[in-house]
Amino acid sequence: MAELVRRGCLDAFLATNGALPWRPGEVDCCMVLASWAMWLGYADPVAEWRGTYSTEAEFEAIVERCGGVLPLVSGIAATVGAIPCEPHRGCIGVVGSRDNIHRQFGTIHDGSGWLVRQRDCFARITARTLAAWKI
Repeated sequence: MAELVRRGCLDAFLATNGALPWRPGEVDCCMVLASWAMWLGYADPVAEWRGTYSTEAEFEAIVERCGGVLPLVSGIAATVGAIPCEPHRGCIGVVGSRDNIHRQFGTIHDGSGWLVRQRDCFARITARTLAAWKI
């Protein structure tokens, strides 16, 4: 029963968030992971960054200061007490290049694979899993 509730919860989140307009600092590939945590009842794990940038260049500067998307999302995961896991439905993760921080993406697993928030929807991405966490 809990899995059915969680399945509906993720589907509702993906539909709701996927309909929002892209806004760096509010709705982007990393903010969506914090928004998913908030949807599940956690306090905003990136409150200090939310709304503080509005361009891709400003976002990239944050990624560079953090050392990549992987450490940035690791911080989000730690803030909500998420635990490392194998990829499965509802977990958050980072996929892409271990060496090129500009080719790393924050993702949500839908049970079939990784979804990344793009400008107007969620899209499936096939890339190397760098890390996954269960919220």
